[in-house]
Formats: sequence, C-alpha cells, structure tokens
Amino acid sequence: MKITLSVDEQVAHRAREAAQTMGKSLNQVVRDYLEQLAGSTRRGQQWAEFEARCLQSSAQLGGWRFNRDEANER
Repeated sequence: MKITLSVDEQVAHRAREAAQTMGKSLNQVVRDYLEQLAGSTRRGQQWAEFEARCLQSSAQLGGWRFNRDEANER
C-alpha cells in the first residue's frame, strides 16, 4: 500500500539525513516505525492474555520467594 504524507521540507531533510546515518532510506525508517506501531497493539494484547492466564493459574510456588541476588548470579 502506498501512503502520501505531508511534512515540512526541513523536517523531511533532517529525517532523511538521520535515516542515512542509520544506513536506511527515509521510506524504510517510516515502514519500520509503522510495523513497530502496528505490532505494539498486538504485544499489549498478548501481554494481557498472559497476565490473565497467570492470575487464573492454580500453580503454587511452594514457599519460594524472588531473590534479586540469586537472579543476578552468573
């Protein structure tokens, strides 16, 4: 699908330069952003579903408690 945007000329120029420093075209940067934006809604829904399953779970920890030091051991 093609999309037409209206942007100030100076903004477009600076955005093109920023995209070039990333090794991408401005078109690719906009496409990447739109894909990320579209995916963020889906991730939010997935997280909500995961959280609901966790809250409905009958799993038990058997007295285990989170320990930050143990979690960071290497």
